[in-house]
Amino acid sequence: MGQVRSVKGFVTGRVQGVGFRYFVMRHAQARNLSGYVRNLNDGRVEFCLHGDGDSVASVTENIRVGPSHARVDELVLEETDQAPLTSEFVIR
Repeated sequence: MGQVRSVKGFVTGRVQGVGFRYFVMRHAQARNLSGYVRNLNDGRVEFCLHGDGDSVASVTENIRVGPSHARVDELVLEETDQAPLTSEFVIR
């Protein structure tokens, strides 16, 4: 396992009502990451990924593309030192 990394991200576009949160959760769980994903009232999706740096980078690239019915217009990422509230990846 490489360096541990935590990122928080915000996705803008057609990202609600298209299975985006489940898409993120599926990829994060497949890479053994912890964190969360949730819809925001302004139409964006927020996520936090914590775990192996290479896995975080891989899932971030999946998010940049999104599921087939979504359209990602913008992905804003910030490194964070926020520890996850759980060792699992959850939808909030």
